[in-house]
Amino acid sequence: MRLTKLFILMVLTSISIISCEKDDDNERVAVPVRDPGEQAIEDDEALISYLQTHFYNEEDFQNPAEGFDYRIKFDSIAGLNADKTPLIDSDLLETKVVTRNKVDYNIYILKIREGFGAHPTFADSTFQNYKGELLDQISFDNTASPIWFDHPGTRTQANSGIAVVALTEALVEFGGASDFIVNDDNTVQFTNDFGVGAVFLPSGLGYFSVSQSSIPAYSPLIFSFQLYKVNQADHDQDGIPSYLEDLDNDRIVANDDSDENRLPNYLDADDDGDGTLTKDEIIINTDGSIVFPDRNGNGIPNYLDPEEFENVNEI
Repeated sequence: MRLTKLFILMVLTSISIISCEKDDDNERVAVPVRDPGEQAIEDDEALISYLQTHFYNEEDFQNPAEGFDYRIKFDSIAGLNADKTPLIDSDLLETKVVTRNKVDYNIYILKIREGFGAHPTFADSTFQNYKGELLDQISFDNTASPIWFDHPGTRTQANSGIAVVALTEALVEFGGASDFIVNDDNTVQFTNDFGVGAVFLPSGLGYFSVSQSSIPAYSPLIFSFQLYKVNQADHDQDGIPSYLEDLDNDRIVANDDSDENRLPNYLDADDDGDGTLTKDEIIINTDGSIVFPDRNGNGIPNYLDPEEFENVNEI
């Protein structure tokens, strides 16, 4: 799936990086990558223009027919659709500012139904359908059935300093279904209260200057989705939910590595590298709450302090 490849590449953080293109003599010449801040402004203008000139299938959601799949469809306001309400005027449209690499990006979230189940964090896993398309309504990705998506990314992605961003900042605003049943044929049926929405993203939170087979460079992206289930992730099974391993509070867990062993804390079972597992340096109460002891009182909890390596559960 293309979505699993949608990452912010660390090489794009510098405007001094160059790319190559051919000139009239078919020679490759170096040209500067666009300034991320300037591109963010240009993308925002393009997104606003799209929202002013397009609508979604609102009537289908107001009066859902039997078998309706709750998928969002966008179209231009023209011809027979000239009387449709622009997305920009919808009471369901929200704006959220996401900051990455010191650039503020506006993303636009269409919250058709929030969902009655648990909301994910930026470090959890979600089970959803989604469709990705460009502003010209060309689809570049579409799931036929729901898939699990791990928002922090894989071990390899984390170690290379790459962070998943695209859908995450929208999905945290939604909840999954409140319940589900397992049918006799082992298929799963979710209650009809799952989250349904869409997000409109600038290229700086997508592929930016890196073109794909069906996605030109500097393309804003649209993702629509149905969120069915949320799994609170503890990737390294150390007893600390992955979102709590974001020590610098930048909503990216892949860049927090306390013992500098090139394994981020959310994937490291011994965060401080002192030979005592993290799960043995914390206390998990029966109600699920976590206590982080600091035996030497230096302000650093034991599980992050290599000078404290006692198993607190055996004291």
